[in-house]
Amino acid sequence: MTVKKLLVANRGEIARRVFRTCRDLGIDTVAVHSDADAGMPFVADADVAVRLPGNTPAETYLRGDLVIAAARSTGADAIHPGYGFLSENAEFAQAVIDAGLVWVGPTPSSMIAMATKVEAKELMDRAGVPVLRELSPDTVTEADLPLLVKASSGGGGRGMRVVRSLDEVAANVELASSEAASAFGDPTVFCEPYVEQGRHVEVQIVGDTHGNVVVFGERDCSLQRRHQKVVEETPAPGLSDEIRAALHDAARKAGEAISYVGAGTVEFLVSRSSTTGEFDRFFFLEMNTRLQVEHPVTECVFGVDLVALQIAVAEGQSCAQVVAGAATSALDPTGHSIEVRLYAEDPSADWQPQSGTLTRFEVPGVMAEFENPASYGLRIDSGVGAGNEIGTFYDAMIAKVIVWAPTREHALRQLAGALAKAEIHGLRTNRDLLVNLLRDPLVIAGDMHTTYLDSTDLTPLTRSPCGPDAVAVSAFVAAIALAEQAKRDSPLHSRIPAGWRNVVSQPQLTTFAVETGPTTTLEVRWYGGREFTSADLDDVTVVSAGPSLVVLLQGGLSRRFDVHVGGSQVDVESSLGHVALRKLPRFVDPADQVSEGSLLAPMPGSVISVNVAAGDAVTAGQTILVLEAMKMQHKVTAPGDGVVTEIDVKVGQQVSAGEVLAVVSAEISTGSTTDIGSTESEEGAGA
Repeated sequence: MTVKKLLVANRGEIARRVFRTCRDLGIDTVAVHSDADAGMPFVADADVAVRLPGNTPAETYLRGDLVIAAARSTGADAIHPGYGFLSENAEFAQAVIDAGLVWVGPTPSSMIAMATKVEAKELMDRAGVPVLRELSPDTVTEADLPLLVKASSGGGGRGMRVVRSLDEVAANVELASSEAASAFGDPTVFCEPYVEQGRHVEVQIVGDTHGNVVVFGERDCSLQRRHQKVVEETPAPGLSDEIRAALHDAARKAGEAISYVGAGTVEFLVSRSSTTGEFDRFFFLEMNTRLQVEHPVTECVFGVDLVALQIAVAEGQSCAQVVAGAATSALDPTGHSIEVRLYAEDPSADWQPQSGTLTRFEVPGVMAEFENPASYGLRIDSGVGAGNEIGTFYDAMIAKVIVWAPTREHALRQLAGALAKAEIHGLRTNRDLLVNLLRDPLVIAGDMHTTYLDSTDLTPLTRSPCGPDAVAVSAFVAAIALAEQAKRDSPLHSRIPAGWRNVVSQPQLTTFAVETGPTTTLEVRWYGGREFTSADLDDVTVVSAGPSLVVLLQGGLSRRFDVHVGGSQVDVESSLGHVALRKLPRFVDPADQVSEGSLLAPMPGSVISVNVAAGDAVTAGQTILVLEAMKMQHKVTAPGDGVVTEIDVKVGQQVSAGEVLAVVSAEISTGSTTDIGSTESEEGAGA
């Protein structure tokens, strides 16, 4: 059967990625979308779109019945699930098939075989794939430590706990089971030996209905934070040819054992020898019966379109028909490819996901979107663009930025340079972490492991290149640009030099909240008139000034500053780096002031639990309530010892960012007039 119209049961970047391949193949496309996503780019990319009423995944993208109804109403003859949501739901896959539609994915039986880690490990063991032995929490001994408690269903780090002491086993098994039940509806957990400083290496396979399973190399995904992948690359560095070949062979056996059809990934944990220090052993972790987020790096080095392959095998074609050399299962990669995941999250607030408008998003040197570059270069896959909103109902990924280069060294340097010069305004991101990781000596040496980011002080790795001096200069530039903008916006002042005063008695004063790193306040003292000067910066000469461009001469060096103003937000870009500023008003509206000890919502979200009542005594760090937003749970805690004098929300209530949630009054107050308390993020349920 030839697919003529395909519905993507997903959203954002992966929906756009599938639509791009469909355009190449001449296939009509259908999008489904929640109310929150109505204005997103993926909806506009499709030929036709169907609304799924509601906002949350449970109301929309997880409603298989609504998705199938949308396919029928639009005349779609195939459904592609993307990744996340219903992509590994065997019941949904079977329902699609029963509806007479083409399911662009593996058979339901394959999905069931790999759905639970316990049963999958037993199956792989019988197929001759190396596995870690399963341990019973009731019989473990000191010799078995450390242990890893894992959820049998699901993934993404949820329901996963590392245990290093026997007296902690029972409690962690209970916690992991509770998390697994909440996230995946299955409380089953199991234990296995915890491999210290192992490598996460996964192998890409594609199977067809003719019994062929083709291997498209391996990817290293060892750089993870809280079990979430941050950087992925192929080929995996530092592996011997023997281990690489053995990994490929094991992945092929895994696919053949379940008669796998479509694109899938077999994940392994590679361990280091205690004697030689080489990575010489590996063990099966799990199989992802779907396309992976990091599939672009494989596409780059093998010159393939994995989505096109998925569609081809769903139509009944063999891999050999669409991939040169696939019949021999001996494909060789060309060059090296690295992908990073750019997220809207705040490193200075325990990586709290961010929501809001992405006001500017430009990555220099990008040669292709959602497809391989024609030659070595940069590719970007993104579900959002400038002006789009990062909402609270889904994850906070902005884009995947991918490089394909002749060598690993070249790839690291090129990707780091492009990210460092990217213009990303409106939201805090993990950009600095990504740049610093790509330049980190351990990463350059290819010696990273899965616990590196969780066992390392990330402060140096998240540090912005803009030090205090660079921030001060950029703030001076921002004050100049705002003055020039005000002059141009006012016909009355258009012929008067910006900042001009008849009698100069003191400098002009502009106050900014600096939002590069932890928020601080900075006062800029400057003089205007026929030329701008700073009251605090030595050896600075303003060469030219305008609302969007300021050129300074400092220490004999001329430097250009590009200024982007949006309301009170001012973003300054230069060779010093990006500085995000927010102009503070000269006078505070009394209505905007809040009581001392007020705990404010760190982001829009839904209250899922309230742990205290008015009149309760609380201690510093005690959980006051829990918010759910962006697939994460966020604890709002007491900033210090005191008494809850107000609790202004209830379970199920939707709150806005900055809204007062509760007030904790201390016996002795030494804090500022406003305290948002603190938040801790935990992985929540969702796709």
